[in-house]
Amino acid sequence: MAAVLHDQLVQKLTAVNQQHLFQFYGQLTSAQQVAFDQQLASLDWTLIHQLVETVVKHPEKFALPHNVQPAPYYEHRPSDPAKKEKLCQAFARGEELLRTGKVAAFVVAGGQGTRLGWDAPKGTFPATPIKRKPLFQCFAEYLLAMGRRCGRDIPLYVMTSPLNDAPTRAYWKEHHNFCIKAENLMFFPQDSLPAVSIDGKVLLEQKDSLALSPNGHGGSLLALFKSGAIADMARRGITQISYFQVDNPVVRCVDPLFLGLHDLDGAQMSSKMLHKVAPKEKLGNFCLIDGKVSIIEYSDLPDELAEQRLPNGDLRFRAGSIALHAIRRDFVEELNGHGFTLPYHRAEKKVPYIDPATGQTVKPHHPNAVKMETLVFDALPLARTSIIYETDRVDDFAPIKNPEGVDSAVSSRQITSLRNALWLKAAGIAVPMKPATGAHGEVSVDGQIADCTLEIAPSFALYPDDVKANKDKVPTMKAGAEVYLE
Repeated sequence: MAAVLHDQLVQKLTAVNQQHLFQFYGQLTSAQQVAFDQQLASLDWTLIHQLVETVVKHPEKFALPHNVQPAPYYEHRPSDPAKKEKLCQAFARGEELLRTGKVAAFVVAGGQGTRLGWDAPKGTFPATPIKRKPLFQCFAEYLLAMGRRCGRDIPLYVMTSPLNDAPTRAYWKEHHNFCIKAENLMFFPQDSLPAVSIDGKVLLEQKDSLALSPNGHGGSLLALFKSGAIADMARRGITQISYFQVDNPVVRCVDPLFLGLHDLDGAQMSSKMLHKVAPKEKLGNFCLIDGKVSIIEYSDLPDELAEQRLPNGDLRFRAGSIALHAIRRDFVEELNGHGFTLPYHRAEKKVPYIDPATGQTVKPHHPNAVKMETLVFDALPLARTSIIYETDRVDDFAPIKNPEGVDSAVSSRQITSLRNALWLKAAGIAVPMKPATGAHGEVSVDGQIADCTLEIAPSFALYPDDVKANKDKVPTMKAGAEVYLE
């Protein structure tokens, strides 16, 4: 059987001009040959050949659509009474969805912590200001607290990558699933695609394995379907999916207000946005293109549009994407109904590979390969209805992406302390504050930052109003103090 499979693979790869992958086959042990054949057989070579032709060899250049308009959005703090009432109705609707078991949390967690100097799944990275709780624990504690608030367990679906799937599962098991019931937790890896040289040849990472990488965060919508997660949600009666990425410790994993707005408006896929602080802030731009909500990457939006201002001085294109979405379960089913429908994009990267001439590993200093990726926001214009909600930068967005500066562990912990200080101050509790220093990546409110380190567990408070109910548990705070509340 092994010989038959190998012969079939040679025939298949020769037909798509990738027969060079067997160049070192004769040097492999029998076990290595079997494993290599299995890896090759697991891939869709018809799709790979199509992508090599369309994404690698003949890529389409981005063309700015003719009629690009700023996308409308729901304001976080509207002044209009009718809009305020709509938000109140939405919050109530979102809580009803949670109470009746209609919502699942979905975290995209396929990344490693390599950029942060952390040789493990990124979800294991120590994130919080005092206790250094890992990102996964932040999400679990939030979901448990929200579940208690709404009287219903909230299932969590965790998308891994082939690289970190086993370590991620082992980590959750080691930590007793952070008290989430096993029946409310599902792990599954996303698909991978091979890296391809600029001239269209699939690269070998080792003589017996391909250089593979995940198929982009858009692949999460494919993985949900292929893994059986969508079928599991249907069995549970879940209608809405709350999508978030693994790097944000303060994210509202399930946000009743956002989910409620999304549901009240009958949207298939919706998004949260932030008011951009600068024309070229590195956030995708929400736009209307032919009446459909779409995202144009910050690098693709021309300066003349990015820098346009309204009469009041606000940016005209000011809605920035932070990769937080609400998605109807049946919309994911629709996207996968007749084959996965999201387009693939070209990302040029430095990818180590085996030199076919020498058999030695080459570690390039410049991009030498193309990775083929899908983007989750490409699903937005496919939705019949899509809404955007403006969230609070301090309350909902403190990502850990970089080793230092903006969106680093340091800036994330500083933002978390500031958010917690604002919650305490709103409850009438004195909190030492100080002028912002202007440090790279620092976030302030009215020029002030917390002059202490504050960490609030979700079990203590999910909202500022919860702090008021627990005021007697808050100690007197001094400058420089560390205060943990649970």
